[in-house]
Amino acid sequence: MTRFFIAAAVAAMAVNLSGAPAFAQSAESAVTALDLKKCRHTRGKVEEDYGSWRCSGYNGIAVYVAAGDQRSYVSFGPKAKDEPAAKQTLASFNGEGKSIEWRLQRGADKKAVPYAAIMRWSTTVSTDDRPVRGQVLVVMRLAPGPVCHVGYVDAGANPDANALAQKIADERARDFRCGTDKAIVMGKKGPGFSGPYGD
Repeated sequence: MTRFFIAAAVAAMAVNLSGAPAFAQSAESAVTALDLKKCRHTRGKVEEDYGSWRCSGYNGIAVYVAAGDQRSYVSFGPKAKDEPAAKQTLASFNGEGKSIEWRLQRGADKKAVPYAAIMRWSTTVSTDDRPVRGQVLVVMRLAPGPVCHVGYVDAGANPDANALAQKIADERARDFRCGTDKAIVMGKKGPGFSGPYGD
């Protein structure tokens, strides 16, 4: 079973807690490792198609990773390959992270249910002089409903990047409408930042 660590989310915005959504007040985090060497790999069929991997995340949730043309795609759930997230990536050359943060809410039965996932992607942004490497936190909404990108945070330009990504997850993921709503960028953007492909 994938090991994970549950930690109560820090109420960093306690001053304005009364105005926060109810689910944000009780949000928790779990972190699971992502090691593609331990996942089931399906080989690609054409050049620059590196294939796909099936991994196991929090409480056995399926994690789908695909890669090609020096870009990665990550999705979740029993139909992860068919979700919008499976076709979403960053504009720059990029790579998936080594861990996943799951944002959780406990229901009346006290069971922790994830509603969003956060992953730190590596980026290589081309410039006139030289490539600039960076890191972007990608926030994705989870089922019920479609799985897709909700927002982005430049991990290099924002000292509080993790808190910003959690804020996007807690305040936007549940009500986000994939294919209708536009994913947001929160915080500062540095030279290593890359937004979504096709934007």
